[in-house]
Formats: sequence, C-alpha cells, structure tokens
Amino acid sequence: MIPYPNISPVLVSIGPLTVRWYGLMFLAAFLGAWGLARFRAAAATSTWRRDDVDELVFQGVIGAIVGARVLWMLLHGLGYELHDPLRVFRIWEGGMSFHGGMLGVIIALTRFARQRHLSVADVLDFAAPLPMVGIFTLGISNFINADTWGTATNVPWAVVYQGVPRHPLQLYDAFFEGIVLGSVLWVFTSRPRPRLAPSGLFLAGYGVIRFFLDFVRTPSAQHGYELGWFNEGQLLAVPMIALGVLLLVVAYHRRQPSGNARSWAEPAA
Repeated sequence: MIPYPNISPVLVSIGPLTVRWYGLMFLAAFLGAWGLARFRAAAATSTWRRDDVDELVFQGVIGAIVGARVLWMLLHGLGYELHDPLRVFRIWEGGMSFHGGMLGVIIALTRFARQRHLSVADVLDFAAPLPMVGIFTLGISNFINADTWGTATNVPWAVVYQGVPRHPLQLYDAFFEGIVLGSVLWVFTSRPRPRLAPSGLFLAGYGVIRFFLDFVRTPSAQHGYELGWFNEGQLLAVPMIALGVLLLVVAYHRRQPSGNARSWAEPAA
C-alpha cells in the first residue's frame, strides 16, 4: 500500500500572488485542448480554420467551467453559496460537476456553431477528443486536493489516506477517462467517420467507464447510494450510455459524411 503524499494544493505563493495546482491544471486543460484542436485543424483534409479553432476552444472552456460550477451548486453546494456567496467564484476549492461541464460545453459549442453557420453535429464531433488532456489533469488535481476518494480496499496499489487504504479513484479517472478514452477517440477521429459517430463514442465510452468506476466511488455527504447498488453518478451515466449508443446506431445507419474533412479530390481553401 502507498501512503498519501500530502501535496500542498498551493504550488507557489509570492506576496499576494498564489498559484494553486487546481488553477495550473485548468490552464493545462485549456492549452491541451487548444493544441490538439490546432494540430487536427492543420491536417491537409481538415475544413477547420485557425481562428475557428481558437474561438471554439475559448467558448468551450467557458461553457465547461460555468456549467460544471452551476450544476454542482444546484445538486450539492447551494447551502454553502447561500452562506458564502463569493465561494461560487473560488473554483480552486473544488465543487465541479463533470455532467454540468459537459452540458455547458454542448450549449457553448451549439452557440458557436450557429454563430459560424456550421453543423452542430460536426462541431461536437470535432471537439469529442479535445477534453482528454483536461480530464487527465483535473483527475491529477483532485488527487492533489484529496478530493473524490474511492472506497476502502486492500488492493496492493491502495493509497492510505487518513489511516484508511482507499482506491485512488482520482487516478483511475485520469487514466481511464483521460488517457484510455481520449486515446481511443483520438485514433477513431484520425480518419473521417460518419456524422455523429465521434460524439456517440464519447458519450457511450465515458458513460461506461464512469458507471463501472462508480462502484468504488465514495458517496458524497449530500448524496449517497440510491436504488440499491447504484449511486447518483451511475444513474446519470445510464442516459449518457443510451444516447451514445443511439447516436452510433444513427450515424452508421445514415452514414452522412462529416463536414470536418474534405475529400482528397477537393482543393484546400
């Protein structure tokens, strides 16, 4: 078993300037998504322009932060914000919902697509592999902040936190949702796929991973296990899986060509 390293959430503090791991990981998430999007847009067959990519990532990040914070407040932390309204802006203290972040991204990218007169499905498909860096870095930051621990266990890789050996769920999230799912999506989208297929794979893949990881997730103080063996996160994962599978079936039934890639016969703009 591995003792928890007790890393300070503050990376460096110089006078009034404080740099926290949480903020640094958010910056890494933003830069990672921007770099991956720029790289994919630079492909010879891509229909995306650099200024479109920059605006896409910017709006997506804003949507993710606002959506993640708002949904967490509504589900878990509204009482805290009523007593301390300014806490809503202190995102480095934790309290971010992935499902809220995803909903915020979808709303932001839908708005972006309409502004640029693009297909919403194409925009969502292009963005599907971009969160991979952010999911990884935020999992690491949750580990540093000692947030979202797994259940008690005796497995050899358990991390001893406050005297209890636990599943390092934050690292599971970072590895399976960030590295594994992100790599699968990156490879999958490296070739033209039917419209909506990348979005469907993201939803189904993330939902399946989250469903199984939640078997070792410690229930939050606000919401414990519901409906027997299943917890709130698993209940939220089921619609994601169902919608993802539906999108994949529709995508491969219709086989509509993606607007994110031109054929080799088409001249570049």
